[in-house]
Amino acid sequence: MTTTTETWTNRFGAAMMGSAPPPTAVLVRGEGCYVWDAEGNRYLDFLAGIAVNSLGHAHPVLVEAVSRQIATLAHISNYFASPSQIELAERLKRISGAGDRGRVYFGNSGAEAIEAAIKLSRLNQGRTKIVALTNAFHGRTMGSLSLTAKPAMRDAFQPLLPGVEHIDATIEALEAAIDDTVAALIVEPIQGEAGVVELPDGYLERARELTAKHGVLLILDEIQTGAGRTGTWFYFQQKGIVPDAIAVAKGIAGGVPIGALVTFGNASDLFQRGQHGSTFGGNPLATTAANAVLGEIERAGLVEAVASKGERIRNGIEAANSPLVAETRGAGLLIGVGLTKPVAHEIVAAAFGLGLIVNAASETSIRIAPPLIVSDTEIDEFAIKFTKALEAVA
Repeated sequence: MTTTTETWTNRFGAAMMGSAPPPTAVLVRGEGCYVWDAEGNRYLDFLAGIAVNSLGHAHPVLVEAVSRQIATLAHISNYFASPSQIELAERLKRISGAGDRGRVYFGNSGAEAIEAAIKLSRLNQGRTKIVALTNAFHGRTMGSLSLTAKPAMRDAFQPLLPGVEHIDATIEALEAAIDDTVAALIVEPIQGEAGVVELPDGYLERARELTAKHGVLLILDEIQTGAGRTGTWFYFQQKGIVPDAIAVAKGIAGGVPIGALVTFGNASDLFQRGQHGSTFGGNPLATTAANAVLGEIERAGLVEAVASKGERIRNGIEAANSPLVAETRGAGLLIGVGLTKPVAHEIVAAAFGLGLIVNAASETSIRIAPPLIVSDTEIDEFAIKFTKALEAVA
């Protein structure tokens, strides 16, 4: 007998912590760019677990790799190393351009990668001040939440980490904030949770100039923009700069939890033995999954196809000619739809009713982040359903 969505939802409410909102649906299966709920309804997934499922659902390369590894060696603790851990560190150094001087720390999530970045900044010349942006989202642990500027997320947990200054995402504010007292500037190249908002033209280039001049670490949160999603392995590579460190997670392992901090140049010398660690970080199962996902992205040429796929999606949105759509933002397959009215949640609900999953990043922004394997046929299906959702709300 099939358990109904209502039954599952009731069990969810009785078992899950109150911090978890009621689920939109109970999903039971996925394949490619589609998922199915407990009632057997099919949905086109254009959120991909919030930019996590790079290869979609149940991709045979990931299934085979994880099945093989868990039957061999799943976890060994950080007293030991495994071939897959070393290979993934080498792979991340290569695709990021960190090179011989680069080093990699493994954790279990994006928030843990940011925690490692915060600790790295504390090792920079004894400085403790960190600069972040007012629309930032870096995670919900106490350290990463300190960098996150949303009052609704922060207020209940004050006092947070001292020494964090939030500035507006303008070059003028950046120039006023960066001086010899700052340990690190930590920014998202594209602000995903803020609605896929791009930084001003020249921002990252100016940030690199100022941080280099004042001995400040430039740390980029590439958790949502990495793994090829924006058309290069990491977004900073489109700007011709080299950061001191990048935080990565989400799409690098296709749904298996993992996070990493990749350091460049002199920043690789800051952490000393015993100063940071993780029981599960970089275990054989997670690193095998990440090697499989990143290897398949590379083998299939998915990064090179991201720009054209993203353009096709944008064209479909613009073709809707909806009065609700003010603009599209972002890069590659990380797209934000800016709205003329605060109806994002209504549009998302209408889309879901039509069998399409997208996300309301805010009341006036919709986030679109399909798997990198998305086909033209699926993009055309998205355009039809998204247009109907806009029409239903307009």
